[in-house]
Amino acid sequence: MGCTAQDVIAALRAGAAVVGDADHGENMDRGFRAVASKLDTAAPETPGAVLKQVATTLISTVGGASGPLYGTAFLRAASAVGDATELDGMAVAAALQSGLEGVVARGRAEPGDKTMVDALVPAVDAATAAAAEGAGPDRVLAVAAAAARTGAESTEPLVARKGRASYLGERSAGHVDPGARSTALLLSAFAESRS
Repeated sequence: MGCTAQDVIAALRAGAAVVGDADHGENMDRGFRAVASKLDTAAPETPGAVLKQVATTLISTVGGASGPLYGTAFLRAASAVGDATELDGMAVAAALQSGLEGVVARGRAEPGDKTMVDALVPAVDAATAAAAEGAGPDRVLAVAAAAARTGAESTEPLVARKGRASYLGERSAGHVDPGARSTALLLSAFAESRS
């Protein structure tokens, strides 16, 4: 059974509200609606240009820390792929790696902090391994999405050390981090769009 846009938004809202970041779902919804609108009116010609447009749109429309973090991830990914007109598995893995590096540089988070990094690190590791074995972009995205889901779920027992959830201290344990969940949902959406 597929996951609709409304299911994704509901999951983001539910996960975000529990850990004191109730606007995360609304912010992500607003940002990606703006992205879709921009892409409908002026579709860039290269993957890198698309990623750059996504980055600038998210930075200007998504509030809180999510806009700059996701914007930086997409901007770094755009730089990694450059002007290529088509991406192979290695290029997709490199884009994911660059996105992760951007998030870490901006947010100063590391695995175990209960952030989107907990979903991104295993996604990048899985993507890199698959690409090294010769996998194409579809497979690279599929394994990245699966690893991100597992990484996001691994945040449930953690006590947040970064972001708004960290203000809750021990009460943040028992809930999946909203940023990790939205990262996993985005990667799943990317993978599903390729299948």
